[in-house]
Amino acid sequence: MSNDKVAEWKELLRKKLANARKDERSEEEKKEEELSLFTKYYTEWKGGASATDQSSYKNIPRFYYRLPAEDEVLLQKLREESRAVFLQRKSRELLDNEELQNLWFLLDKHQVPPMSGDEAMINYGSFLKVGEKAGVKCKQFFTARVYAKLLHNDPYGRISIMQFFNYVMRKVWLHQTRIGLSLYDVAGQGYLRESDLENYILELIPTLPQLDGLEKSFYSFYVCTAVRKFFFFLDPLRTGKIKIQDILACSFLDDLLELRDEDLSKESQESNWFSAPSALRVYGQYLNLDKDHNGMLSKEELSRYGTGTLTSIFLDRVYQECLTYDGEMDYKTYLDFVLALENRKEPAALQYIFKLLDMENKGYLNVFALNYFFRDEIFDMVKPKDPYKITLQDLVNSGQGDTVSSILIDLNGFWTYENREVLVANDNDNSADMDDM
Repeated sequence: MSNDKVAEWKELLRKKLANARKDERSEEEKKEEELSLFTKYYTEWKGGASATDQSSYKNIPRFYYRLPAEDEVLLQKLREESRAVFLQRKSRELLDNEELQNLWFLLDKHQVPPMSGDEAMINYGSFLKVGEKAGVKCKQFFTARVYAKLLHNDPYGRISIMQFFNYVMRKVWLHQTRIGLSLYDVAGQGYLRESDLENYILELIPTLPQLDGLEKSFYSFYVCTAVRKFFFFLDPLRTGKIKIQDILACSFLDDLLELRDEDLSKESQESNWFSAPSALRVYGQYLNLDKDHNGMLSKEELSRYGTGTLTSIFLDRVYQECLTYDGEMDYKTYLDFVLALENRKEPAALQYIFKLLDMENKGYLNVFALNYFFRDEIFDMVKPKDPYKITLQDLVNSGQGDTVSSILIDLNGFWTYENREVLVANDNDNSADMDDM
């Protein structure tokens, strides 16, 4: 602070003391003056000598725009309309079917011999010529970066026309799907809430021929079954929302849209969580377990899940940790349970099971916890960094997560592990008998 300012403050203080006895102002007026002086000098001190000249801050563009509040109806409508117009413009920038056909025709016309097996090839010069003729919408695909991505071991430095065209098709599909998902992003923040994804899948059902046989009364259960897979694996922190980018990056949407194929094989349908047979299987199992037909599962009813070999200790932990209603499990919670047990090699499933095994909520499994479920042999299987506890990361890194979780929660898994040597010997004997026949 400058000496001039200090001198000014001293003079003000001297005058104030000299006039203290003559001051007839009220306490409120004195406080207002005190606050005014404090604000003035504090602002000058904080801003320094250049407090009056802050032109550099005026040049920074505005980068934050708050979301309109619920009662700001006009602003909300404006934002919705702006987003809709923006998404429509982005949609018009994508290649349509006619433009894709024209692109294929140009690529085929400019192929460069010889062919590589059955693949038509194109070199970089012809690649650029096609880019010039294909139009403005295709310009983003005809770059050196894209060409280099698709360049493999061709002795003439060419790329496959089919691989390039598939690359373009995939990019167009991703952008179309992103725009489609963004239409359901009510908040406009790049996320989908559970209700948003439910609406998307519900409106998608009529476009999937493989779901034509579903009764409309089952739609709500199908949507719930489909949505739970997305949220179980893509929302590990249970925030209630998923990034649209994460939805596009995973394979779940591919599996769902695979149901557009009218000729999808029976095997593919059975292995696809989103297929009608799979959804009916899972819901049918839930109904079969629900012996008292109250729409919920008690611990005793859930104990009959699968082969009925889940340990009572594990089931106790399920009902302690998972969301229940008066001690009973609803269909949504049951779906998480099924997804965890059917995908034990996946990190999200291991996280679910690990939480149940971590009885003391310490973030690791110690000797006590494992003795409670099994015994110390598990430490030899996992080989954790700390010899007295197993973390979730240890379980994932060991590659034995599915085996360990099966041993700890499933009597059948325990029995299979305990008798593994006998089972291997029996398999060998059976193989030898077949060879002798």
